[in-house]
Amino acid sequence: MRYSILAAALALGAAGCSDEPEPAIDRATDQSTTERIDPEEETASADSSLPPLAPRNACGDIPGADRFRTDLTRAVRERDADALIALADPDIKLDFGGGAGTAELRRRLTDDEYNLWTELDAVLALGCGPNQAGGITLPWYFTQETPGIDQMMGLIVTGTDVPMLSAADEGAEAVRSLSWNAVELTGGLQSGAAYQHVRLADGITGFVASDRLRSLVDYRLLASEQGGKWRITVFIAGD
Repeated sequence: MRYSILAAALALGAAGCSDEPEPAIDRATDQSTTERIDPEEETASADSSLPPLAPRNACGDIPGADRFRTDLTRAVRERDADALIALADPDIKLDFGGGAGTAELRRRLTDDEYNLWTELDAVLALGCGPNQAGGITLPWYFTQETPGIDQMMGLIVTGTDVPMLSAADEGAEAVRSLSWNAVELTGGLQSGAAYQHVRLADGITGFVASDRLRSLVDYRLLASEQGGKWRITVFIAGD
């Protein structure tokens, strides 16, 4: 379930500078990673038939980006801290409270409070998009606009054909079927609840299972080319 991570990301956004994340919890998406990124396969899947914010690779045309993602995926899959540190900028930003640097990243990788390997698994499964600085951002959806949705209260529905129910009950009538849509919390996060009351940009409201929701300001990773080598410059949650 994703109660704690939803609360953590929303709390980080509200505070603007907190550096004390809640414990990570099970991810709502498939966290499996592969040893090699297949740009052709990923690019082929990135078409207009996909749901609006579904994971896709839009970074294939950026020189060096796919090789970097392959190296990053291998480091995360193997839980290889040295390999990950080698891919990080020495001044990598880790929170909005001043946490930065590869020494701090290494420390947090072994700190259960942060659970960063699991967070890295999650962002790798959510696609890649080019950012305005000329680098790349994971997840892909973080590079997209969500009109009508407050980013700080916004959530992404992780999965296809996820029911939006008329009541917070598994047997309630489905008012919509959602597939990687952006939604917004109505009345705030209900910590520990099986369902969250949310609304779509068109105003339709309903209840969605908490374990199918991920905060729009949950962890994301930014990377760019520096001196001929790609480096992770930011790995952060909140806003």
